[in-house]
Amino acid sequence: MTEKRQKRVALINDFSGFGRCSLMVSVPIISAMKIQCCALPTAVLSNHTGYEEVFFDDYTDKMRSYYQKWQRLGLHFDGIYTGFLGSARQVAIVEDFIRQFAEPETVIIVDPAMGDNGRPYATVDRSLCEEMRQLLPLSTIITPNVTEACLLSGVPYHEAPFSERELCTMAQRLHALGARQIVITGLVEGEQIGDFISRPDGTCRMLRQPVSGTAHAGTGDVFASIIAADAVNGVPLEVSVRKASAFVGEAIRLSDEMNIPAQDGVCFEEILCTLR
Repeated sequence: MTEKRQKRVALINDFSGFGRCSLMVSVPIISAMKIQCCALPTAVLSNHTGYEEVFFDDYTDKMRSYYQKWQRLGLHFDGIYTGFLGSARQVAIVEDFIRQFAEPETVIIVDPAMGDNGRPYATVDRSLCEEMRQLLPLSTIITPNVTEACLLSGVPYHEAPFSERELCTMAQRLHALGARQIVITGLVEGEQIGDFISRPDGTCRMLRQPVSGTAHAGTGDVFASIIAADAVNGVPLEVSVRKASAFVGEAIRLSDEMNIPAQDGVCFEEILCTLR
């Protein structure tokens, strides 16, 4: 009889103590989906950078020493999920981590947290963007928003909604860079919001649902965490995207109902028990 074993995911992201993003979102969500979480922090922040003041401790120089202890413990991972990376040096460290720990069946989810609303984050420069592309051939699924997809693919960003033809072109460029399954997230089209799925065989599909309310910080982390857990659990990508989108939408609706400030993220805790 095969011994039952709990699945395990390495989470490579920053720790922001307040603001509902990054590891503070991923750990509870993925744990609720019955997967053990093992966190490798890229930085420690008092709160995310959307607030006026922030304490920031860069972990770049500590990351290799940190995960080398995991190697000595002989840890194995069913999934590796990468989020915010603060520099080109960190991308290279993550690339080494994946090469060290990934086995043929390991699922690799890359959420290239590089920008939003047409603008890269302050820490994102050309070298970081170029290095981030090196993670694409190592990935099983990538979950960029449209700004990040533009930065990675070299397609110019524009304010009007992207057509499905434009998204297909963008996805084709990302596939050419080595990405396998792609989910371009948070595509607002009037009263609807969509997620665009693309696979290397040329299959593309837009999944839409009604906009639930105000845009909140950290929803990309909520979405990608569900995608990561489902991928490890063997859930088909389209099913997972629908689940993640519906969960985020309900969390936004409840957050607006409870008057939670947008920069404080979404109150996913209220519905965490619904995740499976």
